[in-house]
Amino acid sequence: TGRQVQFLLGKGQNISHSDRMKVKIDSPIGRRQYSKRLGAIEPVFGNITVNKGMNKFTLRGQEKVNTQWQLYCLVHNIEKLRS
Repeated sequence: TGRQVQFLLGKGQNISHSDRMKVKIDSPIGRRQYSKRLGAIEPVFGNITVNKGMNKFTLRGQEKVNTQWQLYCLVHNIEKLRS
């Protein structure tokens, strides 16, 4: 029922981070962990980005972007408390 993917990674090759994650996710343990994430984390990002339209940061700099992200999360959490 999952993806059927095979990666042939030889010694001495540079393995990208995304390839490492694909190998981890395609393992039985990785599938279980990822399925938990889908139920717990992904709906939050979906709600913030799609439903609220907060899909871009309008500020520059790590500190300002972190503050803006915290405000997005605050809006999400206040909405959860209201319902």
